[in-house]
Amino acid sequence: MSRLLVFQHVAAEPLGTLDPLIRRRGHRIRFVNFERDPDAQPVVDRYRGLVVLGGPMNVEDQPHRPHLRTELRAIEQALRQGKPVLGICLGAQLLAHVLGAPVRRHERPEIGWYDLQLTGAGQADTMLGKLAPRTPVFQWHGYTFDLPDGAVQLARTDTCEQQAFRWGDSAYGLQFHPEVDAPLIERWLEKPDHADELCHPALPHGREAIREHTRERAAPLQQQAEPAFEAFLDLVGRPARRVVLPSREWA
Repeated sequence: MSRLLVFQHVAAEPLGTLDPLIRRRGHRIRFVNFERDPDAQPVVDRYRGLVVLGGPMNVEDQPHRPHLRTELRAIEQALRQGKPVLGICLGAQLLAHVLGAPVRRHERPEIGWYDLQLTGAGQADTMLGKLAPRTPVFQWHGYTFDLPDGAVQLARTDTCEQQAFRWGDSAYGLQFHPEVDAPLIERWLEKPDHADELCHPALPHGREAIREHTRERAAPLQQQAEPAFEAFLDLVGRPARRVVLPSREWA
């Protein structure tokens, strides 16, 4: 039975719709919740793959959130061991950072629904190619990253160039949130500490518009995301291939 390691940063950002798909495959999940246990030191060697979820912190927060350095080391280890890695939102930024790409505040946040546009490589990709070439996806981020050297850009939006990339055969960074459903989005919209973000002057829509869009778009996104997640889980079942990465120090 394969075992998956999952890094969670806050209770409000779970695996979402990916959780039942993993369990249906018979994979065992080992959660490391760094909000509850910031001193955790997970050992990547015991697992067949790694999923790194989103969170309100950023790569630059390492000085006062040392668990981020723990995560960077773990992601690097997983890559070196050739294990499938899926980074979502913050997870994508951490993966990009491990691969040497700058991560920085974006000129405008993306919160709500935006049209994802697959590149040619994205349309041909085993995982992202399960999505329509242009499809609405849910976003909640204020940071972005450059495309890492050696990575393949898979998607963009009109307001944020880097939305998805693949590095090697089995490492994916997704800036958007394919794991959400309508109840999870509502949970985020109602969080008191999200109120200021939802009032950002650069946002083209507010809370009620996001709710309306969610009623129309959450179910179609879930229908497309499921086969994409299944394609990633197919990778978890393959033998690992060791990868050579430049040495970096995350201490």
